[in-house]
This record gives sequence, structure tokens and C-alpha cells, in this order.
Amino acid sequence: MSSSRGFTIIEIMIVVVMVAILASIAIPSYTQYVTRSKIQEATSTLLAQRVKMEQFFQDNRTYIGSCAPGTVAPLPGGLKYFTINCGNLGAATYTVTATGGTPGDSSMAGFSYSIDQGNNRITIAVPAGWNLPAGNCWVTKPGGQC
Repeated sequence: MSSSRGFTIIEIMIVVVMVAILASIAIPSYTQYVTRSKIQEATSTLLAQRVKMEQFFQDNRTYIGSCAPGTVAPLPGGLKYFTINCGNLGAATYTVTATGGTPGDSSMAGFSYSIDQGNNRITIAVPAGWNLPAGNCWVTKPGGQC
């Protein structure tokens, strides 16, 4: 008698279906995880910029001039996924905004976060499929959770 070796086509098809089911669950979760990790570039940079703005204010007693080249302004092109801009500069006010999407990588297009002199952390915009949060915070999950 001869014994058969190997797998039948049915066994192989069952394995392929199981791998496909696992991949259909894992790939969206991984994509969301990667997006959430990219958001950290914006939030950590905004917090660092806030510290620089406050140090500038302590030295000069005004925020005017704090975003001029050579002062505390972030280096252009220094971030991979976000661009940082200063605005609303006054003697006692400022707003720093991180906008998603750079010439080198547009994977974060649609995201926009800001921080101001009162440490108000605001999510300005999110892409389709994401919800804005109910309060003043930086959204990190699609459901509007901070």
C-alpha cells in the first residue's frame, strides 16, 4: 500500500481563507495604529513650541517677534508629516498650528491641531472617517477620542 503525502486542496484553501480573515482584521488595525503614531509628531512638536514661546515671553515680555526666523520658530521642513505655523501673535497672545501633509508626505492631510498661550489644545480639522472631539483636546482616535 502506498501512503499519501502532502495536503489536499481543501486543506490549503481552508488555510488561505483563515489567513485572509486574519489579514482583513489586522491590516485596518495596523493602519490606524500607524496614523495614531504619526499624530504624536504634531502634538509633541506643539508642546515643545509652547515651551519655546513661553521662554521667549519670559525674556521679552511679549510674543511679538517670537516666530521670526532665528528665534523660536520651528525649522521649516523639520517635520515629516506636519507643518508648523505661528499666528495670532500679539503682546499676550499666540496660536501655533500643526497642519497635516507636507510636500514629501501627504498621509496626514486633513489633520490640523493648535495650541495657544492658555494651553488650549484644539483639534481644528480631521479627515473623513474621523470625528472632532467634544471638548478642547487633540483627537487621537477616529471616534473623536482624545
